[in-house]
Formats: sequence, C-alpha cells, structure tokens
Amino acid sequence: MFQSNCSRGGLYPGNLRLVLVLRPSALLQRTLSDVFFRIHQNEFNMKVPVIMLSSVTDLHSYIDRSQLTQELGGTLPYCHKTWISQRTDVEGFAVLVKRMAHILQVLGRELAESELPDTPLATSNLLNTHSNRRETVKVLWNLRVVPFFTLSCSALRYRLLSQLNESLTAFDEFWLLHQNKLDKCLQLRRFEHNVQQVTDTHTHTNHPRKAVHYLVKWCEDGIYLVASQPLDKCQTQEGAESALQDLEGYLETANEKLVDMTAVSKMLLTMYFVKCGVLQKQVQRVLEKKIMVQEMFEKRRVSLKKLAAKQTRPVQPVAPTPEAIKSPLSSPGQYTGVLHQVSTLESFTRSVTAQKQILHSWSDAINAVVNVGECVLQGYAAEMDNPAMSALMPAALNNKKDVLFGNMQEILHFHKTIFLRQLESYADSPELVGRCFLERMGDLRIYEKYCHNKPRSESLWRQCSDCAFFQECQKKLEHKLGLDSYLLKPVQRITKYQLLLKELIKYSKGCEGSVELQAALSSLLGILKAVNDSMHLIAITGYEGNLGELGRLLMQGSFSVWAEHKRGHVKVIELARFKPMQRHLFLHERALLFCKRREESGEGYEKAPSYSFKQELSMNAIGITEHAKGDSKKFEIWSRSKDEVYTVQAASEEIKTVWVREIQKLLTGQLEACRGMR
Repeated sequence: MFQSNCSRGGLYPGNLRLVLVLRPSALLQRTLSDVFFRIHQNEFNMKVPVIMLSSVTDLHSYIDRSQLTQELGGTLPYCHKTWISQRTDVEGFAVLVKRMAHILQVLGRELAESELPDTPLATSNLLNTHSNRRETVKVLWNLRVVPFFTLSCSALRYRLLSQLNESLTAFDEFWLLHQNKLDKCLQLRRFEHNVQQVTDTHTHTNHPRKAVHYLVKWCEDGIYLVASQPLDKCQTQEGAESALQDLEGYLETANEKLVDMTAVSKMLLTMYFVKCGVLQKQVQRVLEKKIMVQEMFEKRRVSLKKLAAKQTRPVQPVAPTPEAIKSPLSSPGQYTGVLHQVSTLESFTRSVTAQKQILHSWSDAINAVVNVGECVLQGYAAEMDNPAMSALMPAALNNKKDVLFGNMQEILHFHKTIFLRQLESYADSPELVGRCFLERMGDLRIYEKYCHNKPRSESLWRQCSDCAFFQECQKKLEHKLGLDSYLLKPVQRITKYQLLLKELIKYSKGCEGSVELQAALSSLLGILKAVNDSMHLIAITGYEGNLGELGRLLMQGSFSVWAEHKRGHVKVIELARFKPMQRHLFLHERALLFCKRREESGEGYEKAPSYSFKQELSMNAIGITEHAKGDSKKFEIWSRSKDEVYTVQAASEEIKTVWVREIQKLLTGQLEACRGMR
C-alpha cells in the first residue's frame, strides 16, 4: 500500500527524498523479508534512495527519538487502539451531524409551511406547539451532540462542528423570524377580536378588516372610474355632462358607507394596542389614499364642469347648390368616397382636439408643479437661512439644504424658463411635441441627479421630520401635506412624462410626428431605467472594489438562491437546506454581484433599501444551465471548476428567461472575442 501510494501519486501528500526500511530482528522474519524484497524489488521502483536498517539504533541516527513512537524506541505518545476508538467516535459524530441537519431541515419546512390560524386561541396554541417542538430539538441537541464536544481536537471534528453550528445558527435565525410572525399574527387576531366587539353597532362594519378593505376597494374603484373615462368623449358638452354624472353618482352611492368606514378606521388608529404596530400604519396609509382620491375626484369634477359649461357651436345644415347637384361627384361611387373623406376628416379633427386638450392639461399640470415647487423652496429652503427660525432648527439640518432639496431649484428653473415654453409652442401642433422631448432629452437627465440624492434626502427627513422647524413652516404655508410629499414631486414628474407621450401616441397613429413620439418615449424609458438601476446601485454597501470597473449595469432584481460549495470531495450546501437565501443580483458586463437587501425604516417612498455585498462572480469564469431540476423558474450559475453552484429562482418564468438570455449573450460575446484574438 505504501509503495502504491507513493510511486503512483496517491494519497501520500509529501515529497519523498529518502526511504528507510527497518529489517526485522528475528532471523526467520529477516530472511522472509529479504526474499520478499528481492522478488518484488521491481515494484519498489522509487526514484529516491532506499536505506536498509538492521536495528532500531541505526534508525535513531536518522530520526530523532521525539519523532518516533515507543515501539521504535522513541518518546512520541501514540496508541493505535486509542486512535481507532477516537476515529470511531468521530465517524459516529459525522453520522449524527447529518441526522441533526436533516431533523432541522424537516422541522423548519414544517414550521414554515404551517397556515396561520384565524382565531386568537388557535394562534396561541400553534405558537406553543411550535415552541415546544423547538425545545425538543434543543434537548435532543444537548443529549446527543454535547457529549461529543469532549472528543480530542482534530481538523475533521472542527469541520463537523462548524457544519452543525451553521445549520443550527440558520435554524435559530429562521425561528426568530417565524416566532415574530406568529407573535404578530397573535397580536392581530386579538386586535380583530377586540375591535369586533367594539364595532358590532356598525351595520356595515362588524369586522375591522372589512372597514379597511372597503376603503381600499372604494379608492381603487374610484381611480379606475376616473382613468377609464375616455378623454375624446369628454370634449363635447354631452360627454362631459355624462362623465360628471358618473363621478357624482359614484360619490353619492358610496357616501353613507364611506363615512361609516372612515369613522371605524379612525377609531382603529386611537386604540391602544395598535399605537406602535404595523396595523396603525396600514390604516393610516388607507386614509391618506382616500384623501388623495377625493382630491382627484374634485379636480376632475371642476374640469368636467368647465367643459360642460362650454357651448359648442352647432353644425348648420347647408342645402346643396345646383352646381353640386350637377357635379359628377353625385354618382354613388364618388359620393361614397366623399363620405369616407368626411369621416376621416372628422376622425382627424377629433384626434387633434384630444391631443390639444391633453397637451393643455399637461402644461397646466407642469405649471402648477412649478408654482408649488417654488412655494416650497420659499417656505422651507429660504427659511433655513432665516436667523429668526434658527432656534427651531435641529443641529442635523445645519448646512444641509443641498442634501434635503437636491437640485430641485435647477429642475424648476429648467421647466419654467425652457421646457414649459417649448411645450406651449406646440399648442397648435401637439402631434409634433415628440421633437421637443428629443431636443431636451439631455436636459431631462437632471432628474438623475435628483433621484441619486433622494436616499440622502429621505434619511435626513426621517431624522428631523418631527422638529418644530418643519411644523412651523408647514403651518405658515397652510399645507395639508408635509414637506416629504412635495420632495417626491420631481420623482413623480419624470415617471409621468411617459404617460403624456403614450396618450399623444394613442391619437397620433399615421400622423406626422408619430415617429418622433415613439422615439421620445423609448429614450425617456431608457432614462427611467437608468435612474432606477443607478438608485439601486448606489445603495450597495461593503463592496471594496470600484463598481465602475465592472462595466455597464445591465439588469438588477431579487431572487431566491441556493449555494453549493465543494470542500475537498464533499459538497456542502450553505446554511440550512430548507431555507433559500434572498439575494438581489446586479448583472454587469464583467461581473455578477450577489447582495442582501435590507429595508430601512419608513413608509412608502421613504422606505429606502440598501444592499449588503455578499459575493462576486466574474463573467469570464462562470457558466450557466438554463433549466434546473424541480422548477421551471430556476436556473443555475456555476464556476468553471463546478466548485461553486448557485441555483437561482426567479419570481416568474418570464423574468428567468430574460436573465438567462442576457447572461448567455454576455458569455457568447466573450467567446467570440476570444476567438477573434486568436
């Protein structure tokens, strides 16, 4: 065995320089060993010197006694029986590690897949049952695993303990999240039970969730009603009056229930057991949405009343002249052609009218945004430099005006002095407004700077939002909404420009300027994607390299990821096998980054995510398997040596297909580039 391993490059890890062979001392054994060596000397074909030793004393001249066992006259403590015993214990420990990992896996899966009960008692019982099962696993751990801690130190034992600790740590992390979920569920069920007793007197809302649900449905139906009213039909007096009746009818039928729902929802906010809970935030958001929808209804009502009040000029019937009667056009075929031309002309006229109305409405909206923005800058930003207000300002706001407002002043100035005027210059030819967007597409990138600064601005706002300075400014301006709502307006504006272009495209098919409108929409969507991707990219923390060196960011998105690593001949699945990692992937031209998404505190647009860097894979060192076993939404990314395999699960097959194609395109491009260099 020794010769086979050494001469054939087997298990022996060292670099042989000399072989010492100790001959037996007994005459018979020495004779047999000499005969055996002569017979098999060709098999001992070593390229190193072989020295035959006749006694242990000769061996001591080559090897120090401290490196030899007692059988060879040395002082090195070693007992083969003890080694066998320890090795048996370690192997038993390895089996136990595998069994415990499986127990954690099965238990975790069962807990995660448990359905949440509908009553406080059932929820409490489920929480107790799960807690008892977890304690049982802990006891099992102490009885079976802890005794093995007394094993002698060895690298294998440390590796086994490390794997077991990883599984146990992952399970403990999962348990904290699971326990928190059950605690919140129990709180919710108790809350529902208590509120149900309070709200039994309300005929429409004998359950608190119905109140919130009705408000949400009312808001969504109202938004749909406004959005579904065709603009072209509203251009006539009859159409405007019909649309106005629809709005007022919707408000009248919903009024009684809406008052009831609002009262119950506000009652929920005052109850002591949701003061600091997520339910309070949910109800608050619904009430804010209701106010927003009501304001939207009121604006639409004002607009429709103006349109309904306009007296359209009646079409006067004109008798045909004798010349027209005698004209060759009076033939049936020619007459049909004239009717078609008249129909086409009427359709074109309606389209132009709709386009003009759309552009006019947008111009008014932009002008209103500019006016409000200037009012906000005057009422907040200017006040930050007012010595009389300095006593109300927290220290965190000192010299932070540029952080809070970004380049809002630059955006307002561009719209007021340049963009708005150019839009208005197309009032008589709205179908050509795409040219305006194409000419100013470079200027519209000022929104990128504002969006990049938005996370810093929101962080500063959250830190100081309750200070007396902001409250005093809002009071002077008589604003119902806080400053954060107005700081969001520029972000909303750049996203809404695509709606303007889409509306104009709808009425510009086949008209001059339709190509420019489509090109403007494509360019604007490109800006929006770049803004969105870059805002995610700047939120990455913990990456020590230069993100700019990774090439252009092509795609980014969230996935479930399972990671497998080979350590020697053993494949190890990271963390617990029952729980995938949630990772946000950033696909660059030269690398793929794996990050962990972390939500900061806040609500709505204030909730700014950050991404902790976890792993980087160079695109020139990976491969991809389009279809992974078990799920059509999964694919695999692996290192060329297959030492690392990442199974990635997308939210849908469509998302998976887009990512796979993009990665394959990059890998194919690299292959073609390598071939071109040869």
